[in-house]
Amino acid sequence: MGVVCGNSEPTIEIKDLKFTYPGIDGHPPPGSAPLIQDFSLSLSSGDRCLLVGSNGAGKTTILKILGGKHMVEPGMVRVLGRSAFHDTNLTSSGDLCYLGGEWRRDVAFAGYEVAIQMDVSAEKMIFGVAGTDPERRAELIKVLDIDLSWRLHKVSDGQRRRVQICMGLLKPFKVLLLDEITVDLDVLARADLLKFLRKECEERGATIIYATHIFDGLEDWPTNIVCLNPILNCSMSNFNHNPLLYSMFFYQVYVAHGKLQLAMPIDKVKETSKLSLMVCSVPNLDIGSSL
Repeated sequence: MGVVCGNSEPTIEIKDLKFTYPGIDGHPPPGSAPLIQDFSLSLSSGDRCLLVGSNGAGKTTILKILGGKHMVEPGMVRVLGRSAFHDTNLTSSGDLCYLGGEWRRDVAFAGYEVAIQMDVSAEKMIFGVAGTDPERRAELIKVLDIDLSWRLHKVSDGQRRRVQICMGLLKPFKVLLLDEITVDLDVLARADLLKFLRKECEERGATIIYATHIFDGLEDWPTNIVCLNPILNCSMSNFNHNPLLYSMFFYQVYVAHGKLQLAMPIDKVKETSKLSLMVCSVPNLDIGSSL
């Protein structure tokens, strides 16, 4: 199942993607079910795609495949007409940017995935990125409200995240993949960042896929929506206070984990907000206990 979003030449193209995490021998364990299968999607320049779904539905895996972090057949996934895994110039040039997860490093005698909390200033980290435009750097520092005197071992998780985002966006990208990157940001910082990203799409024609569980303030942000939710459980108040979630409710197609269940321009999704909840029925939806 899949859909083409946008009118121009696709910047992201996924065709019948099937993926299973390999075992220790590099091959999928015998009899293991694919995490992702029959997934197709096409996005064009300027698209802002919201990727939603429950924990374990496959959002992060899809973003990592698009970011070249997992190997798949070259014909299944194309980014800017190239294979993200096999063409490393995509990421090294800055055309393809992936931001997600915690900001971590490996430390001898401490272990892997240790949070970056060293005694270094935000200024040294940001200005240490070579080949960046000073005007763009100044704009990002202002948008993210970063104090260049911050010491990374003394700031909060949200402040450290701002520095990470700033460094990731310093080079102009053509395709940006965001995996729950705003989870540590406060409301104002998140709103300012989303405004900046919208401008990047409208003025430079960038393509963005943003995976998140936080829908507040997103009603008018995305141009497309992709849903991987197998089952939706929420209260009636969630529908009343969030038009985007209300619209998404009516277009769920419950299939299986990893299968594309909804992909369409956001304008078509919003049309469903005019429907009445009393005339719609979706199997396996448990809202009775929370009414």
